[in-house]
Amino acid sequence: MSLRHGRPYLAIPGPSVMPDRVLQAMHQAAPNIYSGPLVDMVDGMVPDLKAVARTAHNVAIYIANGHGAWEAAVSNALARGDKVLVLATGRFGHGWGEIATRLGVAVEVLEFGKRSAVDLAQVEDRLRADSGHEIKAVLTVHVDTSTGVRNDVAGIRAAIDATGHPALYMVDCIASLGCDRFEMDAWGVDVMVTGSQKGLMTPPGLGFVFFNDKAEAVQAQSDLVSNYWDWAPRAHPQEFYQYFGGTAPTHHLFGLRTALDMIVKEEGIEGVWARHARLAEAIWAALEVWGDGGPLELNVADRAVRSHAVTALRLQAPNATALRDWVSENVGVTLGIGLGMAPSGDPAWHGFFRIGHMGHVNAHMVLGMLGTIEAGLVALNIPHGTGALAAAAKVVAQA
Repeated sequence: MSLRHGRPYLAIPGPSVMPDRVLQAMHQAAPNIYSGPLVDMVDGMVPDLKAVARTAHNVAIYIANGHGAWEAAVSNALARGDKVLVLATGRFGHGWGEIATRLGVAVEVLEFGKRSAVDLAQVEDRLRADSGHEIKAVLTVHVDTSTGVRNDVAGIRAAIDATGHPALYMVDCIASLGCDRFEMDAWGVDVMVTGSQKGLMTPPGLGFVFFNDKAEAVQAQSDLVSNYWDWAPRAHPQEFYQYFGGTAPTHHLFGLRTALDMIVKEEGIEGVWARHARLAEAIWAALEVWGDGGPLELNVADRAVRSHAVTALRLQAPNATALRDWVSENVGVTLGIGLGMAPSGDPAWHGFFRIGHMGHVNAHMVLGMLGTIEAGLVALNIPHGTGALAAAAKVVAQA
């Protein structure tokens, strides 16, 4: 017998759970794309996107996923032969660097492993050694979706500033925007990229590049940007179609408008951050109790550098895959694979999994998901500590 029949729960780190209101907003006839309500809606959406990013500067919207946003950012901000410094704390830091390499940019990687945040002293030392300012940009990931590591964005900015280095500061917030606190202007970020499918609670398909005046000025030196990826007409459109380089992604926009209403106008971004932080603490409380009596281990030991959107876990192979399969087949919960933690053909790959807790999630969803994991641990005879659900409930009760 299976107990999975009913509403499924996608507890992966993106695409995230989409609100019914977002889905319902998308369920309508195609609109006029030349004038009228759609045009007015998008004009009004731009300030709300900036409010989520905490910036007064520019945003360009692309019909793309996060990889497209990476390419757009590199294409506008850099030129062939430029050198960038990538600060890597997981698979997605490397991924952005790989995009840059394919575009003809020279990439140097500072590697910090899969369990630790960026070491600010190492960043400062490397930039101080670059006395000729060959490095044109520093690229990093706020939250690496593969490892759950959350980097100190403001601290990295301070390390750059301490050296007087003029490099652009470019940050991937694909997993963090609308989940973890992020302050683009206050933290001195020049370029930020994100996507629609995680904290913004909208289906995959929209990519965003936010950029300030410094980055906009640098674009004049780029020989990489094409007509489609050019951020200038998207950020400063003279005609509506220029927002998107052509036909608008109409139904994604309907969904995004509703998601932004929920984030900005109803809950408020500070409330969104606080909710994600408390739910993450409840999840960690349960995981730590289970780990005290068995092999389950949080990938990031230091709570201060854990993401509030995704938690990566280690559970001796093949237990992680067995657990994911059990909760999916028997109780209708999908957990994330251990992306980038081991090669897919390596037996060790089956020792990692992730929990996504981003976007449209609340306490009863999280507590229910934790209950299914405990059921899986029991069913599979995987040793674990007792009292995990009570520990999570205690955190929720303190809200």
